Amino acid sequence: MSQKVRIAVLGASGYTGADLVRLALTHPNIEIAALSANAKAGQSMADVWPHFAHVPLPGLVRADEIDWAGIDAVFGCLPHAASAELLSTLVGPRIIDLSADFRLNSAETYAEWYGNPHPAPELLPDAIYGLTEYAAELLPAARIVACPGCYPTAALLALLPLLEAGLVGHERITINALSGVSGAGRSLKEANLFTEVAEAVHPYGIGRHRHMPEIEQELAKRANGAVTISFTPHLVPMNRGELETITVELMPGKSVADLRAALGHRYAAAPFVHLLPEGKAPSTRMVRGSNHCVMNVFEDRIPGRAIVIVAIDNLVKGSSGQAIQNMNLMFGLPETTGLLQAPLFP
Repeated sequence: MSQKVRIAVLGASGYTGADLVRLALTHPNIEIAALSANAKAGQSMADVWPHFAHVPLPGLVRADEIDWAGIDAVFGCLPHAASAELLSTLVGPRIIDLSADFRLNSAETYAEWYGNPHPAPELLPDAIYGLTEYAAELLPAARIVACPGCYPTAALLALLPLLEAGLVGHERITINALSGVSGAGRSLKEANLFTEVAEAVHPYGIGRHRHMPEIEQELAKRANGAVTISFTPHLVPMNRGELETITVELMPGKSVADLRAALGHRYAAAPFVHLLPEGKAPSTRMVRGSNHCVMNVFEDRIPGRAIVIVAIDNLVKGSSGQAIQNMNLMFGLPETTGLLQAPLFP
């Protein structure tokens, strides 16, 4: 495809919006046509993000000031509810939404976990859940793509092949997740101040985090039955990165070798998902700043259990990178286009 895909980014003053712009700038088939940030309208991206100081970019405008004529795709990097309210009014562009608004299939489940009625329930049947490695065949025809949350992305990539193959049980799945502070967003919150976050690890959403129904929903589709998880996220004092340690119960007669074989087979042709050599533990520094995901499986001391560890960058594979990966397939491009950056270390 030689023609440029003209995009608009809603919420360009947030972390996911800024990282999407960063990735889009080096994408050979993207033209950034419009950037919105209602609270910072009238400012330049350089005013809001110093690392764009030498980059020519459209100025920030209010979303209602965007001329949608000629916009091919819109990336919604807005908070939940606000995203669906705005995106539901659009007719022309194809929608890649990074909020939670189109991830859950049920408007009732959304209302239960997000505390408000769904702003556009009529659009839910049209939304494709955009875990790219599992949605690739559906994306070319999709008008609305719901990008998974960062925690669900890592958990699903690790668990789906195991449940599909009948290797692990549907219950007693425990996920302990660690995320950089950027996962909490850029708005001013006392809990996110440097002195609150530095030199400490903070669990939150204990026993009832909004990503739980999303993970269980998608696992159940591939497991042919209900799946129950225990999920506890933690903020750790780093800017970006995410690591999940997942404990599963093996089905009778199954082993860690079977789990490794299933993951290796499922992702053998996946350009961004990598099973590490036996015994090598994933870490966030292996994927920082990239669209890659690394994982491995280990024996537990307790017989009949295994430990799956998976690492991603929460802002790239966990949000903006996966969004562009989805866009690539929606517009007939190789999924790796613009996303082959090596991880950043140190």
